[in-house]
Amino acid sequence: MKVVSVHEAVGNVLCHDITEIVPGKSKGRAFKKGHVVRKEDVAKLLTLGKEHVYVWETDESTVHENEAAIRIATALAGGHLALTEPVEGKVQLRVTARGLLKVDREALAEINGIDEICVATLHSNQLVECDQVVAGCRVVPLVIDGAKIARVEARCRGRAPVVEVRPLQKRLVGIVTTGNEVYHGRIDDKFGPVLREKVASLGSTVLRQILAPDDRELIVEAIHALLRERAEMILVSGGMSVDPDDLTPSAIRAAGGRVEVYGTPVLPGSMFMLAHIGAVPVLGLPGCVMYHKTTVADLVLPRILAGEEVTRRDIAELGHGGLCLECSDCRYPSCAFGKGS
Repeated sequence: MKVVSVHEAVGNVLCHDITEIVPGKSKGRAFKKGHVVRKEDVAKLLTLGKEHVYVWETDESTVHENEAAIRIATALAGGHLALTEPVEGKVQLRVTARGLLKVDREALAEINGIDEICVATLHSNQLVECDQVVAGCRVVPLVIDGAKIARVEARCRGRAPVVEVRPLQKRLVGIVTTGNEVYHGRIDDKFGPVLREKVASLGSTVLRQILAPDDRELIVEAIHALLRERAEMILVSGGMSVDPDDLTPSAIRAAGGRVEVYGTPVLPGSMFMLAHIGAVPVLGLPGCVMYHKTTVADLVLPRILAGEEVTRRDIAELGHGGLCLECSDCRYPSCAFGKGS
């Protein structure tokens, strides 16, 4: 490309977008990259403060910003993401199917470590919606050394996607609600409606809810009944503290649960248990899930439904960002809660 005065630009092809800003009203593209400058454009360019513009000169060793952004976004993008058209040198990645956003943070840092490359994403491990923008890609100059783009492509080739969306799987979910007070009808069950709503919002179905008293054998029997009915996930609610009457953790173990973790660095939700009976995840949910809008359950459930094998390490990493501020007007997932993992 070369720099020419706007008067000399007539008949040449712009190699970059030119933006027009009207303070307090609008910001938009006045001239698009690829536009052939006409005589009548000169006055407009001058009013935009453009005494000089870049016009395209072919150079096989360089790549225009629009093409560079397209190539970077193409290299990064995994499943269920679509590229937008380049605008002012930027290409965005938009979600094509609701699911869990996954970002390879190490790979992202390596790519952004290449001079003049810029890729910004949302936090990994959050639920994202169809058509939501989750990443933006661009380069700093109007044209960039093609070798730098080739480095990005080489870093991504043959590896897991740097950015992808994993759709949530539909599962049959069984619920066991523990506690003598609910089982004997002394108080209404408040856990069931909350869990049914959470399960439905994630695209799964509640197979059945069983009420069980504070009796280890009966809790075990309820878990086994749901397994026989082919539950693909089991949520056991209540009875998760260290009180003498709280038997849920020991009941999950007695039912054959292989405990991954009991106790999580998330508030609210520290008395959470994640176990497996065979391949079926069994989650022990503390009482806060019943009355707090957002808890550890909202961080872990989408990851399990996206097909992840959530490990003790994954749970440990939730500590960074695991403190919910319990805002009066909850903005989750558009907040910091759970975003450090």
